[in-house]
Amino acid sequence: QVQLVESGGGLVQAGGSLRLSCVASGRTFSSYVMGWFRQAPGKEREFVASIHWNDYSTRYTDSVKGRFTISRDNAKNTVYLQMSSLKPEDTAVYYCAAVYGLRYLPTDLAEYGYWGQGTQVTVSS
Repeated sequence: QVQLVESGGGLVQAGGSLRLSCVASGRTFSSYVMGWFRQAPGKEREFVASIHWNDYSTRYTDSVKGRFTISRDNAKNTVYLQMSSLKPEDTAVYYCAAVYGLRYLPTDLAEYGYWGQGTQVTVSS
């Protein structure tokens, strides 16, 4: 079992930056693939980024490549999403997600078994 708590959302102007954090409870955080998803009003939840528990490899959706960076600190049970060059279309509720022990980086939200409550990111034009 793992519980996830996100923080760091807020209101930012286009072109600005934010860093989201997700703190996980539990002693086996280092064995979980961690992901970030987002859901804009009226849209389905979509994959943003993920990071592997073992080799720290990463995966991003095309729309955020070069602007967002996912990282993790296993000693702090925390995963981060550094967001730069933000655009109004990045406005959404951002969710942290976790899945235990996979050897690959899933993009399908159905593969993630644990979710945080979400944090709102609003980018003004």
